Amino acid sequence: MTLAPLLVFGQTGQVATELQRLVPDAVFLGRDRADLSDPAACAAAIAAHAPRAVINAAAWTAVDKAESEEAAATVVNGDAPAAMARACAELRIPFVHISTDYVFDGAGTAPFVPDHPTAPLGAYGRSKLKGEQGVRAAGGAHVILRTSWVFSSHGNNFLKTMLRLGRERASLTVVADQIGGPTPARAIAEACLTIADQLAADPGKSGTCHFSGAPDVSWADFAREIMAQAGLACTITDIPTSAFPTPARRPANSRMDCTGLSAFGLIRPDWRAAVGQTLSELGAI
Repeated sequence: MTLAPLLVFGQTGQVATELQRLVPDAVFLGRDRADLSDPAACAAAIAAHAPRAVINAAAWTAVDKAESEEAAATVVNGDAPAAMARACAELRIPFVHISTDYVFDGAGTAPFVPDHPTAPLGAYGRSKLKGEQGVRAAGGAHVILRTSWVFSSHGNNFLKTMLRLGRERASLTVVADQIGGPTPARAIAEACLTIADQLAADPGKSGTCHFSGAPDVSWADFAREIMAQAGLACTITDIPTSAFPTPARRPANSRMDCTGLSAFGLIRPDWRAAVGQTLSELGAI
Protein backbone atom coordinates (compact mmCIF):
# COMPACT_ATOMS: atom_id res chain seq x y z
CA MET A 1 0.00 0.00 0.00
CA THR A 2 1.41 3.40 -0.97
CA LEU A 3 -0.12 6.51 0.50
CA ALA A 4 2.82 8.92 0.54
CA PRO A 5 2.69 11.77 0.80
CA LEU A 6 0.20 11.23 3.63
CA LEU A 7 -0.53 13.99 6.14
CA VAL A 8 -1.60 13.02 9.65
CA PHE A 9 -2.85 15.39 12.34
CA GLY A 10 -1.61 13.97 15.62
CA GLN A 11 1.73 12.62 16.77
CA THR A 12 1.65 11.27 20.31
CA GLY A 13 -1.89 9.91 20.57
CA GLN A 14 -2.60 6.19 20.43
CA VAL A 15 -3.74 6.02 16.80
CA ALA A 16 -1.15 8.53 15.58
CA THR A 17 1.61 6.52 17.24
CA GLU A 18 0.42 3.38 15.48
CA LEU A 19 0.26 5.25 12.17
CA GLN A 20 3.89 6.28 12.63
CA ARG A 21 4.80 2.61 12.98
CA LEU A 22 2.90 1.72 9.82
CA VAL A 23 3.85 4.67 7.59
CA PRO A 24 6.96 6.30 9.07
CA ASP A 25 7.48 8.34 5.90
CA ALA A 26 4.19 10.19 6.33
CA VAL A 27 4.11 13.75 7.67
CA PHE A 28 2.87 13.92 11.26
CA LEU A 29 1.76 17.23 12.69
CA GLY A 30 1.86 17.45 16.46
CA ARG A 31 0.57 20.37 18.48
CA ASP A 32 3.81 22.27 17.88
CA ARG A 33 3.25 22.25 14.12
CA ALA A 34 -0.55 22.34 13.88
CA ASP A 35 -2.51 23.39 16.95
CA LEU A 36 -6.13 22.29 16.59
CA SER A 37 -7.16 25.30 18.66
CA ASP A 38 -6.25 27.28 15.52
CA PRO A 39 -8.43 25.78 12.75
CA ALA A 40 -7.09 28.19 10.13
CA ALA A 41 -3.55 26.99 10.79
CA CYS A 42 -4.68 23.38 10.27
CA ALA A 43 -6.21 24.27 6.92
CA ALA A 44 -3.07 26.17 5.95
CA ALA A 45 -0.92 23.14 6.79
CA ILE A 46 -2.94 21.00 4.39
CA ALA A 47 -2.61 23.59 1.63
CA ALA A 48 1.14 23.85 2.25
CA HIS A 49 1.79 20.10 2.12
CA ALA A 50 -0.76 19.30 -0.62
CA PRO A 51 -0.79 15.62 0.41
CA ARG A 52 -2.49 12.74 -1.33
CA ALA A 53 -4.69 12.14 1.71
CA VAL A 54 -5.25 13.49 5.22
CA ILE A 55 -6.06 11.55 8.39
CA ASN A 56 -7.17 13.43 11.49
CA ALA A 57 -5.99 11.36 14.45
CA ALA A 58 -5.87 14.33 16.84
CA ALA A 59 -8.63 15.43 19.19
CA TRP A 60 -9.60 16.77 22.58
CA THR A 61 -10.06 13.47 24.41
CA ALA A 62 -10.40 14.68 28.02
CA VAL A 63 -14.08 13.79 28.33
CA ASP A 64 -14.62 15.09 31.86
CA LYS A 65 -12.58 18.26 31.34
CA ALA A 66 -14.75 19.10 28.33
CA GLU A 67 -17.69 19.60 30.68
CA SER A 68 -16.05 22.71 32.14
CA GLU A 69 -14.22 23.79 28.97
CA GLU A 70 -16.76 23.06 26.26
CA ALA A 71 -15.89 26.08 24.13
CA ALA A 72 -12.24 25.03 23.88
CA ALA A 73 -13.16 21.39 23.22
CA THR A 74 -15.55 22.48 20.47
CA VAL A 75 -12.86 24.41 18.63
CA VAL A 76 -10.53 21.39 18.68
CA ASN A 77 -13.13 18.69 17.98
CA GLY A 78 -15.59 20.72 15.95
CA ASP A 79 -14.12 23.71 14.16
CA ALA A 80 -10.69 22.26 13.35
CA PRO A 81 -11.93 19.09 11.58
CA ALA A 82 -14.39 21.21 9.59
CA ALA A 83 -11.54 23.48 8.46
CA MET A 84 -9.44 20.44 7.55
CA ALA A 85 -12.28 18.94 5.54
CA ARG A 86 -12.85 22.18 3.62
CA ALA A 87 -9.14 22.37 2.77
CA CYS A 88 -9.20 18.75 1.57
CA ALA A 89 -12.33 19.38 -0.50
CA GLU A 90 -10.66 22.32 -2.22
CA LEU A 91 -7.66 20.15 -3.11
CA ARG A 92 -9.91 17.19 -4.05
CA ILE A 93 -8.11 14.83 -1.68
CA PRO A 94 -9.67 12.30 0.73
CA PHE A 95 -10.10 13.08 4.40
CA VAL A 96 -10.45 10.44 7.11
CA HIS A 97 -11.71 11.71 10.45
CA ILE A 98 -11.91 9.67 13.66
CA SER A 99 -15.03 10.18 15.75
CA THR A 100 -16.74 8.45 18.65
CA ASP A 101 -19.73 6.53 19.99
CA TYR A 102 -20.30 9.48 22.34
CA VAL A 103 -22.37 11.20 19.63
CA PHE A 104 -25.18 8.80 20.66
CA ASP A 105 -27.21 8.79 23.88
CA GLY A 106 -26.34 5.19 24.78
CA ALA A 107 -29.98 4.18 25.15
CA GLY A 108 -31.25 0.65 24.59
CA THR A 109 -29.22 -2.46 23.87
CA ALA A 110 -29.18 -2.60 20.07
CA PRO A 111 -25.99 -1.65 18.21
CA PHE A 112 -26.13 1.87 16.81
CA VAL A 113 -26.18 2.07 13.02
CA PRO A 114 -24.31 5.00 11.41
CA ASP A 115 -27.47 6.91 10.51
CA HIS A 116 -29.12 6.51 13.92
CA PRO A 117 -30.19 9.91 15.30
CA THR A 118 -27.42 11.50 17.34
CA ALA A 119 -28.05 12.78 20.86
CA PRO A 120 -24.83 13.37 22.84
CA LEU A 121 -25.03 13.18 26.62
CA GLY A 122 -22.31 15.76 27.27
CA ALA A 123 -19.88 18.38 26.03
CA TYR A 124 -17.36 15.96 24.54
CA GLY A 125 -20.02 14.24 22.44
CA ARG A 126 -21.45 17.58 21.33
CA SER A 127 -18.00 18.79 20.27
CA LYS A 128 -17.35 15.62 18.26
CA LEU A 129 -20.79 15.80 16.66
CA LYS A 130 -20.08 19.35 15.49
CA GLY A 131 -16.90 18.07 13.88
CA GLU A 132 -18.83 15.38 12.04
CA GLN A 133 -21.34 17.91 10.78
CA GLY A 134 -18.57 20.20 9.55
CA VAL A 135 -16.78 17.38 7.75
CA ARG A 136 -19.95 16.38 5.91
CA ALA A 137 -20.81 19.97 5.05
CA ALA A 138 -17.42 20.48 3.38
CA GLY A 139 -18.62 18.28 0.55
CA GLY A 140 -15.34 16.51 -0.21
CA ALA A 141 -14.37 12.84 -0.27
CA HIS A 142 -14.44 11.80 3.37
CA VAL A 143 -15.07 9.01 5.84
CA ILE A 144 -16.01 9.65 9.44
CA LEU A 145 -14.82 6.60 11.36
CA ARG A 146 -16.59 6.28 14.70
CA THR A 147 -14.81 4.07 17.20
CA SER A 148 -14.82 3.29 20.93
CA TRP A 149 -12.81 2.22 23.96
CA VAL A 150 -9.38 2.61 22.33
CA PHE A 151 -6.40 0.81 23.85
CA SER A 152 -2.73 0.21 23.02
CA SER A 153 0.68 -0.13 24.66
CA HIS A 154 1.17 3.64 24.77
CA GLY A 155 -0.66 6.68 26.08
CA ASN A 156 -3.31 6.57 28.77
CA ASN A 157 -5.98 3.92 28.40
CA PHE A 158 -8.08 1.41 30.32
CA LEU A 159 -5.83 -1.58 29.68
CA LYS A 160 -2.74 0.15 31.05
CA THR A 161 -4.66 1.45 34.06
CA MET A 162 -6.03 -2.02 34.86
CA LEU A 163 -2.58 -3.57 34.45
CA ARG A 164 -1.06 -1.08 36.89
CA LEU A 165 -3.85 -1.40 39.45
CA GLY A 166 -3.97 -5.19 39.07
CA ARG A 167 -0.33 -5.36 40.11
CA GLU A 168 -0.94 -3.11 43.11
CA ARG A 169 -4.21 -4.46 44.50
CA ALA A 170 -5.88 -7.77 45.29
CA SER A 171 -9.29 -6.58 44.10
CA LEU A 172 -10.92 -3.81 42.07
CA THR A 173 -14.45 -2.60 41.45
CA VAL A 174 -15.26 -1.90 37.79
CA VAL A 175 -18.38 -0.60 36.07
CA ALA A 176 -20.42 -3.45 34.58
CA ASP A 177 -23.48 -1.71 33.11
CA GLN A 178 -21.69 0.04 30.25
CA ILE A 179 -21.30 -2.20 27.21
CA GLY A 180 -19.14 -1.57 24.16
CA GLY A 181 -16.39 -2.78 21.87
CA PRO A 182 -12.79 -2.30 23.03
CA THR A 183 -10.77 -1.30 19.97
CA PRO A 184 -7.01 -1.70 19.43
CA ALA A 185 -5.40 1.50 18.19
CA ARG A 186 -3.32 -0.52 15.73
CA ALA A 187 -6.47 -1.79 14.03
CA ILE A 188 -7.90 1.74 13.82
CA ALA A 189 -4.69 2.96 12.19
CA GLU A 190 -4.75 0.14 9.67
CA ALA A 191 -8.41 0.84 8.91
CA CYS A 192 -7.71 4.55 8.36
CA LEU A 193 -4.98 3.71 5.83
CA THR A 194 -7.19 1.25 3.98
CA ILE A 195 -10.05 3.74 3.86
CA ALA A 196 -7.85 6.62 2.71
CA ASP A 197 -6.43 4.47 -0.07
CA GLN A 198 -9.86 3.40 -1.27
CA LEU A 199 -11.33 6.90 -1.01
CA ALA A 200 -8.58 8.18 -3.27
CA ALA A 201 -9.62 5.64 -5.88
CA ASP A 202 -13.38 5.94 -5.30
CA PRO A 203 -14.67 9.12 -3.63
CA GLY A 204 -18.14 7.61 -3.87
CA LYS A 205 -17.33 5.55 -0.78
CA SER A 206 -17.64 8.71 1.32
CA GLY A 207 -19.80 8.52 4.43
CA THR A 208 -19.86 7.46 8.06
CA CYS A 209 -18.65 4.07 9.24
CA HIS A 210 -18.45 2.32 12.60
CA PHE A 211 -15.33 0.45 13.71
CA SER A 212 -15.06 -1.24 17.09
CA GLY A 213 -13.58 -4.43 18.48
CA ALA A 214 -15.55 -7.63 18.91
CA PRO A 215 -17.19 -9.06 20.88
CA ASP A 216 -19.06 -6.36 22.80
CA VAL A 217 -18.31 -6.53 26.52
CA SER A 218 -18.67 -4.63 29.79
CA TRP A 219 -15.80 -2.67 31.30
CA ALA A 220 -15.74 -5.22 34.15
CA ASP A 221 -15.42 -8.19 31.80
CA PHE A 222 -12.81 -6.31 29.77
CA ALA A 223 -10.86 -5.90 33.01
CA ARG A 224 -11.21 -9.62 33.83
CA GLU A 225 -9.76 -10.56 30.44
CA ILE A 226 -6.81 -8.23 31.02
CA MET A 227 -6.13 -9.76 34.43
CA ALA A 228 -6.43 -13.30 33.08
CA GLN A 229 -4.08 -12.74 30.17
CA ALA A 230 -1.57 -10.89 32.37
CA GLY A 231 -1.66 -13.69 34.93
CA LEU A 232 -2.78 -11.37 37.72
CA ALA A 233 -4.85 -12.66 40.64
CA CYS A 234 -6.70 -9.35 41.08
CA THR A 235 -10.44 -9.97 41.58
CA ILE A 236 -12.90 -7.80 39.66
CA THR A 237 -16.22 -6.93 41.32
CA ASP A 238 -19.07 -5.50 39.25
CA ILE A 239 -20.48 -2.11 40.19
CA PRO A 240 -23.11 0.11 38.52
CA THR A 241 -22.22 3.40 36.86
CA SER A 242 -23.99 5.19 39.71
CA ALA A 243 -21.30 3.95 42.10
CA PHE A 244 -18.56 5.64 40.08
CA PRO A 245 -19.77 9.20 39.39
CA THR A 246 -17.87 11.34 36.86
CA PRO A 247 -18.41 14.93 35.66
CA ALA A 248 -19.45 13.66 32.21
CA ARG A 249 -22.14 11.04 31.69
CA ARG A 250 -20.97 7.93 29.84
CA PRO A 251 -23.24 6.08 27.41
CA ALA A 252 -24.51 2.80 28.84
CA ASN A 253 -24.76 1.30 25.37
CA SER A 254 -21.69 1.82 23.19
CA ARG A 255 -22.47 -1.09 20.86
CA MET A 256 -22.03 -0.08 17.22
CA ASP A 257 -23.22 -1.76 14.06
CA CYS A 258 -20.04 -2.22 12.01
CA THR A 259 -21.51 -3.97 8.96
CA GLY A 260 -20.57 -0.97 6.80
CA LEU A 261 -16.92 -2.02 7.12
CA SER A 262 -17.51 -4.59 4.39
CA ALA A 263 -17.52 -1.78 1.80
CA PHE A 264 -13.81 -1.38 2.52
CA GLY A 265 -13.05 -5.08 2.94
CA LEU A 266 -12.66 -4.61 6.69
CA ILE A 267 -13.93 -6.64 9.64
CA ARG A 268 -14.16 -5.98 13.36
CA PRO A 269 -10.89 -6.83 15.13
CA ASP A 270 -10.88 -9.36 17.97
CA TRP A 271 -9.92 -7.23 20.95
CA ARG A 272 -9.01 -10.28 23.04
CA ALA A 273 -6.18 -11.18 20.69
CA ALA A 274 -5.07 -7.55 20.70
CA VAL A 275 -4.98 -7.55 24.51
CA GLY A 276 -2.42 -10.34 24.36
CA GLN A 277 -0.35 -8.51 21.76
CA THR A 278 -0.49 -5.29 23.80
CA LEU A 279 0.48 -7.01 27.04
CA SER A 280 3.38 -8.63 25.20
CA GLU A 281 4.56 -5.22 23.96
CA LEU A 282 4.41 -3.97 27.54
CA GLY A 283 6.43 -6.95 28.76
CA ALA A 284 3.52 -8.03 30.93
CA ILE A 285 3.34 -11.60 29.62
